[in-house]
Amino acid sequence: MLSQKTHLVGVFFLCCGLQNRFHLVIYMHMEIKYLGHSSFFIRSKLAGKPETRLVTDPFDPAMVGRRFPKVEAEIVTVSHNHADHNQWNLVGGRPLVIDWPGQFEKQNIRIYGYRSYHDKKNGQERGENILYKIEAEGITILHCGDLGYIPEESFLDDLGEINILLVPVGGYYTIDASEAAELVKKIEPSIVVPMHYKTADQKGLTELATVNDFLKKFGVETLKPEPKLVVRKEELGEELKIVLLEI
Repeated sequence: MLSQKTHLVGVFFLCCGLQNRFHLVIYMHMEIKYLGHSSFFIRSKLAGKPETRLVTDPFDPAMVGRRFPKVEAEIVTVSHNHADHNQWNLVGGRPLVIDWPGQFEKQNIRIYGYRSYHDKKNGQERGENILYKIEAEGITILHCGDLGYIPEESFLDDLGEINILLVPVGGYYTIDASEAAELVKKIEPSIVVPMHYKTADQKGLTELATVNDFLKKFGVETLKPEPKLVVRKEELGEELKIVLLEI
């Protein structure tokens, strides 16, 4: 079960000169946890407002061969209607379920859905897929779902600036390690989090490749998984950072 500890929002008052005016400075951050496969738990909070929790692509435990944790959210995004991505009913809290392209907003999170394909033949083999751009706290995340090809430059340009890229790397059903690395270079995010790959304790979808091939594309032999990714807008750098998250 996910920790119920919410992230901190620091508030400081700064006195400015002799006029004794006070300005409110708010330090916020976003938390991202990996639930496995293509599913993430994203927590966002603005001062004076309730936190907003979002879950991407909740999966069928039997199909993936991994337990799906008990979790509640205000929003669930579904990239496509396959059982390893569309189990929104496993998420508590009566969330808003988004499973189609368009523009959506709830509380302090804005979401843009972009139609794409699950294969290299315009969906003829595996159907359509939705990329979700998630905006909150000045941070932009792109969740690629089961993207099966590298989109054209004009498509990528329409996405705008992406700070954090959640990208499939396991191949077979999606782009593979080489294609994912090419996509990273085209999008130029600050942070990349690989997803949709085989793990040692995973009992289903064993045809997927591990994350190692993707890491090697960037000269990384080993990378210690982090329990969560904590992101602050002011800390995002120009140098690419690859983050491997624990499940």
